Amino acid sequence: MTHVRSVRTVRDTGGVRRWLAVPLLVVLLAGCGIRATEVPTDFGPAPSRVPCSLSGLSGLSESEATTRTSVGVPVQVFLLCASQLVTVDRAVRIPDGTAEAERRVLVAQGLLDELTETPTASETEAGYTTDVRGAMSVSGPGPGDPDDALRLSTSPEDLTSYALAQIVCTLSDSAAAEGDGYVVLGGPDTDPPRRYACTPEVRSRPGAQVPSSAADGT
Repeated sequence: MTHVRSVRTVRDTGGVRRWLAVPLLVVLLAGCGIRATEVPTDFGPAPSRVPCSLSGLSGLSESEATTRTSVGVPVQVFLLCASQLVTVDRAVRIPDGTAEAERRVLVAQGLLDELTETPTASETEAGYTTDVRGAMSVSGPGPGDPDDALRLSTSPEDLTSYALAQIVCTLSDSAAAEGDGYVVLGGPDTDPPRRYACTPEVRSRPGAQVPSSAADGT
């Protein structure tokens, strides 16, 4: 009987040792930054497209973009994206042999038409929008206007600040103007046109007021 109790005591002692080893193992695993009971099951949502990035276009989007840029004179227009002005490539059609004064107006009209168009599918997916609404026409200088003036069918004062910023920056950076960051714009009435500037502040904050000054009509 004494021998049996001794064996049982040894067995019981081994069981105690094993149970004592379990907390020690948990402490060691925790010290290595591993939780014994933690199993990752939620990896979160899949990463979305980077705002204003046009990389990774689908075949249809590439075809649409090519159609908008392959025919005519290469130009750029300013769209809205992430509360800023961002350029995208476009093309406008200008007949060969067009006189310079008429060419400026045709370029300006083509740019306005592109601004009123809905952005391509890939641009829309990336967050691009336009605030230039409805058909808008443009003509050359009126009587007494500077030679580089453009008259819009909608008065600049009647446009939203976003739409005006888009138009000013698009036209001032094109063959429709001198390409120096300024464009002289007027409305359909006889009010004198004004000289509008596309500044870095306008590009980064198109909702702010677009700076303008009186245009010299002499």
